[in-house]
Amino acid sequence: MSETREARRRDSARSREALLRAAGELFAERGFDRTTIRDIGRHAGVDPALIARYFGGKTQLYLATVEAEHGDADPGDLLDPERLRYVLERADSRGLVPVFQVAVQRLAEPAAEGMARAALHDRLVEPLHRRFVAEGRDRPRLRAEMTVAAVIGIALGRQSGAFDELGGVPADELGALLLGTLAAEH
Repeated sequence: MSETREARRRDSARSREALLRAAGELFAERGFDRTTIRDIGRHAGVDPALIARYFGGKTQLYLATVEAEHGDADPGDLLDPERLRYVLERADSRGLVPVFQVAVQRLAEPAAEGMARAALHDRLVEPLHRRFVAEGRDRPRLRAEMTVAAVIGIALGRQSGAFDELGGVPADELGALLLGTLAAEH
């Protein structure tokens, strides 16, 4: 009986890892919105219903892929040119991911919303807040939130097609322009 339980545990762990790997690949390739649960299950070679069992849903699976990809490593703050370029490029390739979605609208699932908000603050707001505190800036949390909101707004504006030049500028050039604009605020 214990061998059967142990085999199930190994299969569960294998299935969970396969789903994480498949989801990470598909989210990177297609973006969050264009990746379906069915596609992830097929790509992982497991029943897509296991996504609900192991993660709770597509949003939670996405957040788990972010966590698996980055772990506990300090992501750096958005005023670091490499970090800003990375965030803009990922937004270009992955679309309106839950971490950005939660900044502009509530998510349908309260649990997913809580997880997305926590990821938004942990990965984007807090590193800037720490920087602004260290620099002795006035209202460091508000400044951090404003900077993150500006970056998310720019990422969304690039995707919308409403801004001709904004959508056509490479992420590294855009990041340098944005950093110059934010530095002028000093």
